[in-house]
Amino acid sequence: MSITYIFIYLQLLDLLTTFVGFKMGAAEASPFIRILMHLGPGFGVAASKVLALGLGGLCVYTRKKHIIRWITYWYAGLIIWNLMVMLAAPGPQL
Repeated sequence: MSITYIFIYLQLLDLLTTFVGFKMGAAEASPFIRILMHLGPGFGVAASKVLALGLGGLCVYTRKKHIIRWITYWYAGLIIWNLMVMLAAPGPQL
C-alpha cells in the first residue's frame, strides 16, 4: 500500500478518534486546533484535516514523499495517544 494512502487513512482515523474523544469528555491538546475550534469543534478538527491533506498533496506534487513518511509515523503515534486518552476517560457514570 502506498504511503500516501496510509497517510490519508491515518487522517481519517485521527478525525474519528478525536471526535470520539470529545464525546468522552477529552479536550484538544493542540493550541492551533483549539484556536480553530472557536468556530466549533467539528469545524476546527475538520479544518485541520483539510490543511493536513492539502500539505500532503503539496508534498506529493513536489515529489517529497519522504516527508509524508515521517508525518505518517507522527499520526500513527497520535492515534495511539487518542486511544490511550479514550481508555483513561472515566466513561459514563452508572
